[in-house]
Amino acid sequence: MQRGDGSQEAEQEPATAGTVVTAHHESVPAGLTWDEFNELVPVVRELHTYRLTPGRCSSLLAQRIHAPRATVWSIVRRFDRPQVYKHFIKSCSVGDDFTLTAGCTRYVSVITGLPAETSTERLDMLDDERHITGFSIIGGEHRLRNYRSVTSVHEIHRDGKVWTVVLESYVVDVPGGNTEEDTRLFADTVVKLNLQKLAAIAEGLARDAAHQ
Repeated sequence: MQRGDGSQEAEQEPATAGTVVTAHHESVPAGLTWDEFNELVPVVRELHTYRLTPGRCSSLLAQRIHAPRATVWSIVRRFDRPQVYKHFIKSCSVGDDFTLTAGCTRYVSVITGLPAETSTERLDMLDDERHITGFSIIGGEHRLRNYRSVTSVHEIHRDGKVWTVVLESYVVDVPGGNTEEDTRLFADTVVKLNLQKLAAIAEGLARDAAHQ
């Protein structure tokens, strides 16, 4: 696995007064069955668990996709092309010496109408064997301060059928004057829409491939 400086927060920060550890493994995300999620609980514990200090919040979302994991991963891993499946992005640019490895940076311009204009983002990890990636927002004009996200792509087998489940979690500061609920609702909405678009694109590619 390629890692930058953004390894899991639960591993980075020592326990201090007022900190709590997320319990995303205890609740089934919307859109999944308990059987599906139960298979993924060890991964959630390992990759999607964060140590929260006061003033921060976190969430875990999931998306079932009826397309091969390789197809889904080919979209998710392209840190330099988030606009392929992420809403609200006007454009994305990278430096001339860009290499798709942990520590690289992208510069995102956001569409008009959102409480944001630009976002500078760093790739924290990219594991092509385990199908895991993660990034942090390290600059820009937006409301998602100290945002860190991890996405993992999983293959599920049931009764001779195979499909893909994507898990995406994040941790972020709660802005002054906002509640945890408001912050989580905003971030959850963005992530959920992105995952839905990812499913639509991957399933379309899978259908095209099946008819070739």
